[in-house]
Amino acid sequence: MSTGSERTTEPRDDVLVDVRDLKVHFPIKRGVLFDRTVGHVKAVDGVDLRIVRGETYGLVGESGCGKSTLGRALLQLTPPTSGEVNFDGVELTTLAPNKLRTMRRRMQMIFQDPMSSLDPRQNVESILTEGLQTHGIGGDRNARRKIIAETLDQVGLPRWALSRYPHEFSGGQRQRIGIARALVLGPELIVADEPVSALDVSIQAQVVNLLDELQDNLGLTYLVIAHDLAVVRHISDTVGVMYLGALVEEAPSDRLYTEPLHPYTRALMSAVPVPDPDVEDRRERILLAGDLPSPANPPSGCRFHTRCPWAQPTRCADERPELREIGGSRVACHWAEQIASGELRPHKVSVEVVRPVDEGEEPAVVSAPTEPGSFV
Repeated sequence: MSTGSERTTEPRDDVLVDVRDLKVHFPIKRGVLFDRTVGHVKAVDGVDLRIVRGETYGLVGESGCGKSTLGRALLQLTPPTSGEVNFDGVELTTLAPNKLRTMRRRMQMIFQDPMSSLDPRQNVESILTEGLQTHGIGGDRNARRKIIAETLDQVGLPRWALSRYPHEFSGGQRQRIGIARALVLGPELIVADEPVSALDVSIQAQVVNLLDELQDNLGLTYLVIAHDLAVVRHISDTVGVMYLGALVEEAPSDRLYTEPLHPYTRALMSAVPVPDPDVEDRRERILLAGDLPSPANPPSGCRFHTRCPWAQPTRCADERPELREIGGSRVACHWAEQIASGELRPHKVSVEVVRPVDEGEEPAVVSAPTEPGSFV
């Protein structure tokens, strides 16, 4: 667990998932005859969070920040490099494979693309029966068909769907099949990785409302991974913001959307369209400079300082901030209070652009100063 997060380490009855200093680093291999490790991609680099039983934790951030890898590592689908994942008092990272298989009945996942996550050669009955057979649920085929029929009713699919194949359904119906596959085992936690991003806008609302209804009826706990901030605000109780493999801010949903404290969160919120021209004209606009740094070589100090219009040379480039409590939020920023109060103002950002060169030459680095909040 990060030493500066100011979180108590005692277990709480209302906490279902407790993640501490979780890291997932993927090796970078090079070589012709023999692969050798020349570095690591730090997809998840020291994440520390808790998910309260019966609530929805929303995880947001731009593409490549490590959201999906974190969700898969939480379920042990991707083995963590280090850290702890405690599920209802059980440490998952040290479990034997047979015990982990038993625990997976209580933790399920809804994938982003329902078409690629469903076997096209299996009909719906076979897809839903597979998990029941693996975990020994239901005594015979009739008992399992009864469980499956009840699950189809819960997700709003007709009984005749059992004999059909994934390609015979629309995108929204396929996602309902994916939700049914997760529900059929009676889990307590569901990790939903971009559950509506592949759907039409009109269908997104139906699926989000279905997830809400299932949570109310079944007492489910969700980790919802998404880049659509409106969806996350609608469905989440708590929201965490990730940047370059780390959690930079965490707060109750309403507070995060009305009073964001981290500069990156403020930039995300400023990009959300507001259907009111008077508000749109007055609100803060922040356009980040430069590209997302490589997770194989993250910046020293604060991960965000290379793009932050509030970065201060005294600390940001040298000292990595830890998550700390500020007025009900957890924020990883040295200057969060001063930025929120207006004491610190945005300034020009100097972005280092590495230009490609011929083999054997040193890379050319060009400093490109930009106006506050502008693109390069």
